[in-house]
Amino acid sequence: MFCFQCQETAKNTGCTVRGVCGKPEETANLQDLLIFTLKGISVYGEKLKELGTADRTNDDFVAQSLFATITNANWDDSRFTAMIQEGFKRRDQAKATFLAAYKGKKGHDFDETLPEAATWVATDTSDYAEKAKSVGVLATDNEDVRSLRELLIIGLKGVAAYADHASILGFQKDDINDFIMEALASTTKDLTVDEMVALVMKAGETAVSTMALLDEANTTAYGNPEITEVNIGVGKKPGILITGHDLKDMEELLKQTEGTGVDVYTHGEMLPANYYPAFKKYDNFVGNYGGSWWHQNKEFESFNGPILLTTNCLVPLKKNNTYLDRLFTTGVVGYEGAVHIADRSADGAKDFSTLIEKAKSCPPPIEIETGTIVGGFAHNQVLALADKVVDAVKSGAIKRFVVMAGCDGRQKSRSYFTDVAENLPKDTVILTAGCAKYRYNKLALGDIGGIPRVLDAGQCNDSYSLAVIALKLKEVFGLEDINDLPISYDIAWYEQKAVAVLLALLFLGVKGIRLGPTLPAFLSPNIVKVLVEKFDIKPTGTVEEDIAAMMAGK
Repeated sequence: MFCFQCQETAKNTGCTVRGVCGKPEETANLQDLLIFTLKGISVYGEKLKELGTADRTNDDFVAQSLFATITNANWDDSRFTAMIQEGFKRRDQAKATFLAAYKGKKGHDFDETLPEAATWVATDTSDYAEKAKSVGVLATDNEDVRSLRELLIIGLKGVAAYADHASILGFQKDDINDFIMEALASTTKDLTVDEMVALVMKAGETAVSTMALLDEANTTAYGNPEITEVNIGVGKKPGILITGHDLKDMEELLKQTEGTGVDVYTHGEMLPANYYPAFKKYDNFVGNYGGSWWHQNKEFESFNGPILLTTNCLVPLKKNNTYLDRLFTTGVVGYEGAVHIADRSADGAKDFSTLIEKAKSCPPPIEIETGTIVGGFAHNQVLALADKVVDAVKSGAIKRFVVMAGCDGRQKSRSYFTDVAENLPKDTVILTAGCAKYRYNKLALGDIGGIPRVLDAGQCNDSYSLAVIALKLKEVFGLEDINDLPISYDIAWYEQKAVAVLLALLFLGVKGIRLGPTLPAFLSPNIVKVLVEKFDIKPTGTVEEDIAAMMAGK
């Protein structure tokens, strides 16, 4: 195996025996083969589009398969094997469709050379393990080409995750799915550096479009997030803990638990569900339990009730963990030994009755903290307060905004983000989204004239809100360049959705981003040099130096 897609990767180079995340070599290799399969599907998908006969039948499969390979999403080799099998069937059907369409339009058979991803055939699933060894990251010899290809694919995984969430709510854009296939197919071609860089920037553009689509999907279905005080204590009834990002699962779970005597709590990235008006009508929706994803071995244990993983992040259980019989997965998530909740039918809902019955036999959660935290500062809510915010900036009450969106993680060096939040001058406001917020959203940082100093927009995809807010401020202040705003970017990254957000910011022209706790291992020295020269990307440094530089607009 060779995997370097997440921030934890061994020695900031690559995991070669077992992932630091816990991913076994066999699973990593199957994920590589699944990506290889998706490239084959995309070769034919792109060619069909060029013929004017685009095939939409594989859009959801490609997006969901990419999503399944995100760090800490799916640990079940049998699920990956099944996806690969289905992928080859879909690829061969796409091939047949393309060959027929080509002959119908050109009047002769297609006779050009195709990449191996479009042609390789397995005689049996036993061939998968050996083939997987030759199609992974290191199949590309040139370090810089490899870096650009992997930057593109890793960003695509984030785009695919957001596209899948939007699709579940009935929102799709052909342009997004077309680009996913174009990008995957591009990695089978010998392109120039300029062509590959252009595709990476187009990935950023597509990330913006996809996050906007998901924002529209979420707010259409559940209303615009509102400023909300979220309870972080517990009740006296048994509960179900839901984590991940899928708001449709949240909706269906709340509906099915209503009146059952079972409470519902959010965890991790599902915290922002508390901000949506549609969910506030449920009396059994108690609040949020615990913190970010990497605390789950302790927090899932103390919760006592069933846990529903709707998306990443799922951490492997430790030897002393006892909650496997309470662990349920759904969607792209998989874990051997956990009960998997089947997908909903086209016009139906998922069946969570097994979780509900399990919860009824469990004791209530153990209280681990009390009080409330405040969130719900997505773009609609902040723009409603725009006059107040603008006046605070003009009066000097707010000197600077610091965007600290992104991911949380296990490394001790991530205490940097807590220390920055605690030591920023009291005339600064932190804009956040994603699980990075847990490093500082329970600190008593106060407010500025009634404006909280931590404004949480929501999940990682709600980084889109932060971009909308920045663009609106640019307009209000009559600025020509987004970089002239009193905003600094101090981003924490961990997995692939954060890479999609990073590419989105670069597409929007944001410069001077600090990225930490390390720069991605998949960026070669030459590609890092390009990003530094073009966008002034820099690694996080010391707390004192970075705060001083940000306050100076550097």
